[in-house]
Amino acid sequence: MSDPLSWLLELEGVPSAFAAVRDGIDVLLRDRGLRATSPETTAASLLLGAHASAVLEGSQSQLEEVRDGGGDPLALDSVRLSTALLGVSPLLTRAPLQALARLHALAAVGAVPDDELGRPVSPEAAARLRALAGVLTAPTGAPALVVAAVVHAELATLAPFASHNGLVARAAERLVLVNRGLDAKSLTVPEAGHLALRPQYESNLRGYREGGPSGVHAWMLYAAEAFAAGAEASPVRR
Repeated sequence: MSDPLSWLLELEGVPSAFAAVRDGIDVLLRDRGLRATSPETTAASLLLGAHASAVLEGSQSQLEEVRDGGGDPLALDSVRLSTALLGVSPLLTRAPLQALARLHALAAVGAVPDDELGRPVSPEAAARLRALAGVLTAPTGAPALVVAAVVHAELATLAPFASHNGLVARAAERLVLVNRGLDAKSLTVPEAGHLALRPQYESNLRGYREGGPSGVHAWMLYAAEAFAAGAEASPVRR
């Protein structure tokens, strides 16, 4: 079976950018994370990510409000998704379509009819999700960060579900990092990296959707920057 992501590693600047981010994350988790990897630290990272993801989706809730268990419906949906996220990890490589459907069901329950939870909105969306599942199950030499960036962009630009696609895309990105062992305890906060770079995030997603190979290239270089910012946002740095 051919490697579906190998061509990304031939794009100028991509291997070095992701190698630098990986080194930085490894240092963070080895030198600081190992001394602060309680379940509370993971929970803090997930909450920070849930708030950032909700804001990117349009929530107006403040972080302290979310920490206190409040917030608008988008914030509550995002927290509910993040709370159950790590439990979905075993499905991601074994049954990726089921995993992605589960992410949508967690995020959108109560917001859309039950028969729309986890279901693609069209035959085209279903076909694209199957192709993405193939990427997640195929052998690849691409590092986890590259896989995560592709999964995120594909879900965000395809919008395969009836609602909450941004929340699902960012949750899936984090889940890839957990599932592939880069950040097994989910201590980095990639969602916060995207929020910190919001104008670039939104423009590069548009480029990924509309810009052909050059748009994909730009997204990959952006994603490396966002992952670095997400590592800076980790609660183990506090």
